[in-house]
Amino acid sequence: MEIKTVGVIGAGQMGNGIAHVMAMAGYDVLLNDISQDSLDKALKTIEKNMDRQVSKDQITAAAKEGALARISATATLSDLGKTDLVIESATEKEAVKSAIFEQLIPHLEPHTILTSNTSSISITRLASRTDRPEKFMGLHFMNPVPVMKLVELIRGIATDDDTYQTCLEIVSRLNKTAASAEDFPAFIVNRILVPMINEACYTLYEGVGDVASIDSAMKLGANHPMGPLELADFIGLDTCLSIMQVLYDGLADTKYRPCPLLVKYVEAGWLGRKTKRGFYDYTGETPVPTR
Repeated sequence: MEIKTVGVIGAGQMGNGIAHVMAMAGYDVLLNDISQDSLDKALKTIEKNMDRQVSKDQITAAAKEGALARISATATLSDLGKTDLVIESATEKEAVKSAIFEQLIPHLEPHTILTSNTSSISITRLASRTDRPEKFMGLHFMNPVPVMKLVELIRGIATDDDTYQTCLEIVSRLNKTAASAEDFPAFIVNRILVPMINEACYTLYEGVGDVASIDSAMKLGANHPMGPLELADFIGLDTCLSIMQVLYDGLADTKYRPCPLLVKYVEAGWLGRKTKRGFYDYTGETPVPTR
């Protein structure tokens, strides 16, 4: 089927990035969030990020204006019922995602495809709680969405081929690359990446190295663009912990046990860049390690 209108649920870092790239690709986008302040902030962020692309000659000013005109916002979830494709990008909590789909389902058109931007939760399980498991799949974008070229496509056990092919075409139209993953905990990227971050937390927890030495070692010794603790702060320590918990619960293997130090930081509300404090303190001009 042809997708013309896209509903995006969640106006946070991922949601506004998804709205951005969808509008740039020519789709009409309806961005939803429970908070009007979050919607207003997201629209400003999208415009700022598009201005950056214009300044780098990545897009034209006319393309920017056209894309912004294709984005509208609503705090009413049922408004998304008329869209052809819904991309849920709410917080990484299964109960929250399931509740959103439950509220939305009565308002959907029969042809509407449902997708989740979850980074780790079972697509099969989320789909089973909807009225259209055959039209449900994972569409996992990487952060920051306008920059990163990969999108993971995850089929649930009931996802039909038409839905998969439609989502594959969307990724191509976005000028991104699709990686198809089986529906197992954390899929491909986070199955590999987040345990590495968790191991960096253990390395810090056990006193093998401090924050600066661990990040420097991986940047200079493994040629990583960001150190694992710096990356954890960028992703959000709460998100990292949620993914580790999904891996630990879903695979029942002790190698996925979340590091107690990561748990402590999350309990303290030190979630990384978004709270100005995590493994680094971001309140000053330059980030300062907290350990």
